[in-house]
Amino acid sequence: MAKELSNLTMALLETVEDMHDAGLMDDDTHRKITVRHLGPDAPPTATPITPEDIRSLRERAHLSQAALAKYLNLTTGYVSQLERGTKQAKGPALALLNVIRRKGIEALM
Repeated sequence: MAKELSNLTMALLETVEDMHDAGLMDDDTHRKITVRHLGPDAPPTATPITPEDIRSLRERAHLSQAALAKYLNLTTGYVSQLERGTKQAKGPALALLNVIRRKGIEALM
């Protein structure tokens, strides 16, 4: 059960939201402050990725499953499971896959 936020915390979060909306605060800083205060109720920081998207980004980078696994510090079997949809990327793997999707594999090199 999440604890109730204080009036001060609510005011802080409202100010942070306004600063972000006005372009005075970057996305990373906004996310850090929001997650720190909202915990599990914070908005997700990484967009879910489908098995088809994973395979597509791997193929666009001209990588084998083993090579992609090495970049992500995962096993080849896990990458295979992600591409088949038997596992869903979470945590650091999901974050790195989102980086690759947005900026290309070169961002990890």
